[in-house]
Amino acid sequence: MFKTIKEDLDNAILRDPAARNKFEVFLTYPGVHAIWNYRIAHKLWKHGFKLIARMLSNRARRRTGIEIHPAAVIGHRFFIDHGIGVVIGETTQIGDDVMLYHNVTLGARRFATGKRHPTIGDRVTIGAGAKILGPVNIADDVRIPYNRVVLEDIAYEVHEYFYEI
Repeated sequence: MFKTIKEDLDNAILRDPAARNKFEVFLTYPGVHAIWNYRIAHKLWKHGFKLIARMLSNRARRRTGIEIHPAAVIGHRFFIDHGIGVVIGETTQIGDDVMLYHNVTLGARRFATGKRHPTIGDRVTIGAGAKILGPVNIADDVRIPYNRVVLEDIAYEVHEYFYEI
């Protein structure tokens, strides 16, 4: 657990030039707090304590402005910069080294059962205000520009699909 906390703090320092030190990140970064709460809620969800997991998730949403469903699957070194307005749906899968900016939605397009949220590859950056909707796949190393709405798979590598964010 302490190794993961240290990794999250190091990741915030690496990805945010405004981060001055780990102590400040530990105390004040809502994206880091949201992911820590998610990890606890996710473990509870996997062990069948779904109501408690949802309650913890809702508490984190009220405190951080970031909503992460406890059933979502999120990889290592995930970072949310600024965070307010981020929504991550139930069947979302997120790879390692992914970065989201504020007001990103990883949501569903319709009411259905089964896989209905995006799958995000490794080393993906998603710009502020972007909406990725439905069971789409985003390949590794892709950067989604700010305010983009994505409704289809993106299979390009970063050098082919690069937008400055």
